[in-house]
Amino acid sequence: SAPTLGLIMCSLSYPQPSKRKYLHDSTVSQMLVPRSHQEDATLILNNLLREYDKTLRPDIGEKPTVINVGIYVNSIGPVSSIDMEYQIDIIFAQTWVDTRLRYNSSSMRILTLNSNMVGLIWLPDTIFRNSKNADSHWITTPNQLLRIWNNGKILYTLRMTINAECQLQLHNFPMDEHSCPLVFSSYGYPRDEIIYKWKRNSVETSDQKYWRLYQFDFMGLRNTTDVLTTTAGDYVLLTVYFDLSRRMGYFTIQTYIPCILTVVLSWVSFWIKSDATPARTALGITTVLTMTTLSTVARNSLPRVSYVTAMDLFVTVCFLFVFAAMIEYAMLNYYSYIIRRPPPRMQRMSLLGSPKTFLFALQAYSSFHTSRTPRPMIPMGNSLFWHDYDDSCLYECLDGKDCKSFFCCYEECKEGGWRRGRIHVNISELDSYSRVFFPTSFLLFNIVYWVSYLYL
Repeated sequence: SAPTLGLIMCSLSYPQPSKRKYLHDSTVSQMLVPRSHQEDATLILNNLLREYDKTLRPDIGEKPTVINVGIYVNSIGPVSSIDMEYQIDIIFAQTWVDTRLRYNSSSMRILTLNSNMVGLIWLPDTIFRNSKNADSHWITTPNQLLRIWNNGKILYTLRMTINAECQLQLHNFPMDEHSCPLVFSSYGYPRDEIIYKWKRNSVETSDQKYWRLYQFDFMGLRNTTDVLTTTAGDYVLLTVYFDLSRRMGYFTIQTYIPCILTVVLSWVSFWIKSDATPARTALGITTVLTMTTLSTVARNSLPRVSYVTAMDLFVTVCFLFVFAAMIEYAMLNYYSYIIRRPPPRMQRMSLLGSPKTFLFALQAYSSFHTSRTPRPMIPMGNSLFWHDYDDSCLYECLDGKDCKSFFCCYEECKEGGWRRGRIHVNISELDSYSRVFFPTSFLLFNIVYWVSYLYL
């Protein structure tokens, strides 16, 4: 029947229990290390550690212990300009020779051990002198490697993440370049006991596309060896420098372009009529407040340094241009009011009461100044006013009251010997001058600024 046939097929497809056990035992026996190798490794370790003192360094009292150092950089970043530090993830490798761990074995030339063996032998007391904090990786097991060669050579590696100090010089910010160091040495052994040396290929890096250098480009690295002299002795100091160059994209979008557009926006007031006081005042105040906000936002990405950075200079100059555009209208409005105001003697004549009396006084004044032609007048109420206020400044000008300054603001003041060496400025055309002066000067500033910081 069908059920019976199915049971027969299942019994044929699966091996019997005794047969399955045989297959399992044979597979495990193939995966395990031969019994002789296990016994050799256990015997070697027991003999090495029988009289081993981990508190004493190798070759103590005979010669210095030489430690060869290598670094594999997993990632760098982020770099904090405010805290002046950077984060780095490395695998730190140290190699030295401990003659007490030599052994003779033809079958096992290298012993590769886990982290449990690390605490049983002597290890260098290496410290990172510019680290603010450092963490070792312990998941899923301590990220440590220990290898022992039969000639006593030892390789010890450790993976760690370090927040190291990097003193950034921000004078050229955001066009600055930095060399962030990673400094390490022995904590207690001077150079007559421990000597650190770089390996041949001492510093290697992983693929940089996984690094978190958001605002920087990695330009390269270099390593040095120095001697640190202290009261406790001379210590061998090893340093690796990571050269970084800041990217300007973020700051160009967030600061430079808005500042330039705000300055250009302030020039719109030069094309607005001078009598449109509300429009020009509102535009000037708005641009000034906008520049104040941009300067505050730009400073948030910087530490509170006491010197002027390149961005501070640019934002300050942009603020001065915007402020100058507003002051330009204030000067134009003030001097236009002075020019259009009737002269004081004409105001006193207008107080004589009737038009006839005022005409008589005007004729008397004109007969005294025969070379002057009376100006056209229009009656308003019980008094007369000048039709053209600009011509009324002629009398003050010729009396020498307002023409003693270096800039002369009236057309009638061009003549005369006192005029030599002076400049004539028509105040009514101040907007026309500003339309040329402001864009030209701002363009020259940008040329000098960018050439100086990018190429010099």
